[in-house]
Amino acid sequence: MGTVITNMVAQTPEMEIVMGVDEFQPVAAPSYPVHKNIKDCQVSADTIISYLRPTAIDDTKSLLDFGVANSIPMIICTTGLTPELENAIENAAKKVAVFYSGNMSLGINVFANILAKVSKLLYNSNFDIELIEKHHNKKLDAPSGTAVMLLDTIKEAVDHKLETVTDRTGTLAERSRNEIGISAIRGGNIIGEHSVIFAGQNERIEITHTAQSRNVFAEGTLKAAEFICGKPPGLYTMQDLINNL
Repeated sequence: MGTVITNMVAQTPEMEIVMGVDEFQPVAAPSYPVHKNIKDCQVSADTIISYLRPTAIDDTKSLLDFGVANSIPMIICTTGLTPELENAIENAAKKVAVFYSGNMSLGINVFANILAKVSKLLYNSNFDIELIEKHHNKKLDAPSGTAVMLLDTIKEAVDHKLETVTDRTGTLAERSRNEIGISAIRGGNIIGEHSVIFAGQNERIEITHTAQSRNVFAEGTLKAAEFICGKPPGLYTMQDLINNL
């Protein structure tokens, strides 16, 4: 994603990357300096964008501390956050603007808006709800952060308490009314696909979002960068950005 964002910013005259942070030096040197640790950085910036892995807990904390200490808004694009990181983000947002989303695609967040409107109606009309997500074989977290976001959206929309089921192996039982099945598929270079299936007795509705290029995440990230600049402390989401469009 760092490379994708770098290439997109190069085509965006009003934006400039002033510094990068990477434990490993890039194969092709970009037009800006790259440090191994954010603590080594001394540069003025309008915002920080992070696509750190969810396992890089200490690095994410260092980034949050750096943003707070220098009063720089931050965009956190890491999925599969631990409770520890969620708390760290919430604490940082009390002192500086922090933008977080489980998926930086505008389309997937419009997808979530649709789910918020239709899930209750369809569930109350005896439709079963299932969720399938597909990603490349290098992805670490499962289910994906986006799948969790969609799942939470459905649960908040439906009046009844719904149970998440990720494995039906050996259950030898009929599907219960109050469950949502969620399946994670990993293979090849699938960028990202999420489908929600509403299955009724005589009809079925499927809503699917397919990311055809990582550019879709970079586009949303740069829109978030424009949005977050100058904002007061607080935790912002893609919904805030969409409401501002």
